[in-house]
Amino acid sequence: MSLADDRTAAEPSPVRGRPRSEAVERAIVEGVMKLLEDGVPLAELSIERIARTAGVGKATIYRRWSGKEELFVDVVCAAEPPGPVLPGTSMRDDLVALLEQLRQRGVLTRTSAVLHNVFAQMKTSPKIWAAYHTNVIEPRRRLGVEILRRGQANGELRADLDVTLVNDMFVGPMLLRTTLRRDADLTEGLSEQIVDTLLEGLRPVSSPSA
Repeated sequence: MSLADDRTAAEPSPVRGRPRSEAVERAIVEGVMKLLEDGVPLAELSIERIARTAGVGKATIYRRWSGKEELFVDVVCAAEPPGPVLPGTSMRDDLVALLEQLRQRGVLTRTSAVLHNVFAQMKTSPKIWAAYHTNVIEPRRRLGVEILRRGQANGELRADLDVTLVNDMFVGPMLLRTTLRRDADLTEGLSEQIVDTLLEGLRPVSSPSA
């Protein structure tokens, strides 16, 4: 047996399944946010610089993320508001809760220079944008479609409608105001206004009385 083999055999095997330290991960994510707050572009965010800012070793980061792009996806996800709590009382109320999360996200992004920088830089990387789409946008979209399908099953929504298209109709106005029209109002009650306006034309038509 060679010296290298002997040394390898003497080293303990890594413990698998060991819980990751939330405090360490939080410090790393906050370190990235601090660098972004200081105006450091994503292209200049090296693992070494992130480790130094977070007060950890580079190996600590690499044990959790394969590289800075994967880390940045978690930073972006951490910047998202908490997922909506659906009241479950009706399709209408669940849709309002879903849109309200988007409205609050838009308010946060506008009022926080850091969050605005995070989302702006994310769009410069196709890999990061694709991961964000998979981990954040698609689950939100599936939830909206699921709410609408339940509405169809309960008779709250016309059965002949394409729920994927209807979901875009509900989400579209809020996304327009939060991403494309930076000067548009995001006042409280906007979610209810959007949902109630669209439902006026999407509910089943009552049969006329004989």
